[in-house]
Amino acid sequence: MPEAYIVEAVRTPVGRRRGGLATAHPADLGAHVLKALVERSGVDPALVEDVVFGCLDTVGPQAGDIARTSWLAAGLPEEVPGVTIDRQCGSSQQAVHFAAQAVMSGTSDLVVAGGTQSMSQIPIAYSSREAALPLGLTEGPYAGSIGWRERYGDQPVNQFHGAELIAEKWGVSREDMERFALQSHQRAARAIDEGRFDREIAPYGEVRQDEGPRRDTTLEKMAQLKPLTEGGRLTAAVSSQVSDGASAMLIASERAVAEYGLTPRARVHHLSVRGEDPIRMLSAPIPATAYALKKTGMSIDDMDLVEINEAFAPVVLAWLKETGADPARVNVNGGAIALGHPLGATGVRLMTTLLHELERTGGRYGLQTMCEGGGQANVTIIERL
Repeated sequence: MPEAYIVEAVRTPVGRRRGGLATAHPADLGAHVLKALVERSGVDPALVEDVVFGCLDTVGPQAGDIARTSWLAAGLPEEVPGVTIDRQCGSSQQAVHFAAQAVMSGTSDLVVAGGTQSMSQIPIAYSSREAALPLGLTEGPYAGSIGWRERYGDQPVNQFHGAELIAEKWGVSREDMERFALQSHQRAARAIDEGRFDREIAPYGEVRQDEGPRRDTTLEKMAQLKPLTEGGRLTAAVSSQVSDGASAMLIASERAVAEYGLTPRARVHHLSVRGEDPIRMLSAPIPATAYALKKTGMSIDDMDLVEINEAFAPVVLAWLKETGADPARVNVNGGAIALGHPLGATGVRLMTTLLHELERTGGRYGLQTMCEGGGQANVTIIERL
């Protein structure tokens, strides 16, 4: 089967809600990384055959196929099309999968994958009941479906409920989650101080570094926070941050690498996506990882590094219990609890960080997975070249 290569990968800093990127149009965030990607790769942008972007809540400034809008806002060739996709939090990881599959099928040679999201301007709960009511809608996306109700009844369907169910099922205490969250902030702060993110970030105006890490947080401060739900274990401290940002990478075929003189940095070794219980919602990385390892004949110990999105601390902690992965290899530079989670951009943000960290440490294989709305999870394994 033809190979798919990662030639270049770049991201903006991740901005806090109401932070340095809050007023930037999401198409301009996307345009920023697209321009940086073209400049860093040296590729003729007219050769790109498609731009696949992830974005959630595609309304307002994020409506109208923001992949296409971002490309045009970057001043890049009009003949290059774009498409925007939504696989919830895994949208831009799925964009990489679609780009790689296009290349591996032989139908394309150069495809850009990425994502953009302004959570400061478009709230995460836009598709929830609370956000639907002001629009004149009576409920969120599930309640009106007869088939859904027949299958799942009136159980609550939201990420907070799912995270609480995971904490309960896998015996993850609030104290466990807070220790994990503190470690995420500490690892992220160390990575910033050591310049580990410098090569992957294209500064946006005066915003040059990720804004999320809290250097002054402590277990004592976390312990004072109220649970997100009455009687629950989760607090804001063990949850991913509302954020803004964009990311992009260039996927190329063997023919394009040879013909255009490109230098591949990694090979897409495996890609898959699996689903499970949509009520628990966030535990799908567990069976998805097992599926990917079985399909490749690899073990978790073959992975030099792992990036699993820190949507909530129990997602990662349950995954660690089930997979037996070495915590020292997982989210080594912190995760979304510290760095933030700009929904549509996070998948490629994670893969960009994974690629650069494999290069920094000399590792060979890296695995990425993340929980997604609807009880889904993508898994990508890349091999550094």
